[in-house]
Amino acid sequence: MPLVTSKQLLLTALENRFAVGAFNANNMEQIQAIIETAEEERAPVILQASQGAIRYAGLELVSAMVKTVANIATVPVVLHLDHGPDFQQNLQCLRAGFTSLMFDGSKRTFEENVAITKKIVEIAHIVGIPVEAELGRVGQSTECLTEEQVCALMTNPAQAKEFVERTGIDSLAIACGSVHAMKVAEAELDIPRIKAIHEQVPNTPLVLHGSSGVTADSMVAGIEQGLCKINVATYLNQAFVRGISDGFAKHPDEVDPRKFLSIGRDYVKEAVREKIRLFKSAGVIDASGGFCSPARQFRSAELGATE
Repeated sequence: MPLVTSKQLLLTALENRFAVGAFNANNMEQIQAIIETAEEERAPVILQASQGAIRYAGLELVSAMVKTVANIATVPVVLHLDHGPDFQQNLQCLRAGFTSLMFDGSKRTFEENVAITKKIVEIAHIVGIPVEAELGRVGQSTECLTEEQVCALMTNPAQAKEFVERTGIDSLAIACGSVHAMKVAEAELDIPRIKAIHEQVPNTPLVLHGSSGVTADSMVAGIEQGLCKINVATYLNQAFVRGISDGFAKHPDEVDPRKFLSIGRDYVKEAVREKIRLFKSAGVIDASGGFCSPARQFRSAELGATE
């Protein structure tokens, strides 16, 4: 089916207490793995293009690959910009056919973040494309932040309300205890903070970045308090590299790279499957591409199909 926007998917997730998996993909094999697994699990899925992926493959190629695979899928697929650094790149992605945008102004002042986010929202909403923005800052594992420093960067619930009201965003990425690019799942989310933010903006889906380093139980608890989109990147990369490495070990004389890449793809599929089931989004899409009961019934047109 054609690409859809993220807006209705996340609102349905919010209403029904599940989260949509937002998976970063860097190449064809990862894109195939993510969408094939979503099909098998009957789950909606968000394909994300990170800044690294855009530098590696190019914006147009990423967009074309996702559109091609999505067109033959029977579950809703979103193409989302991850951590867009400025107005210009968001506009480029809008023109390239992305169906969900993000501006990351987390390193800017509050007023700068509001101003640029609002400008992107005004442009994107003209053509029906939703926008995610970030308040607070999710750190990087390379920063070696202390627990106190991570807490200092977390989203302020009262400020979240003002931010949402002034910008008109469709979803809010919050800092609540996760850290980008962690290789071991040992972080615990600040569940009371997530709950407090949700109470301030009850109709705004909340987004978790840096989930690869978060414990499963903590993510499940966060979903109950309003997390509706959960980003997964490092966990998939680890699976892909592990699959390729295992392929080399088993077939040291093989010279066809597809043999190794296909093993990596299979490993990514199982990693995606694990996360989809954890997020409680497995089985929510029926054979026609709409939501099953108990989720409200939506047909593809109501999901925001863009073609």
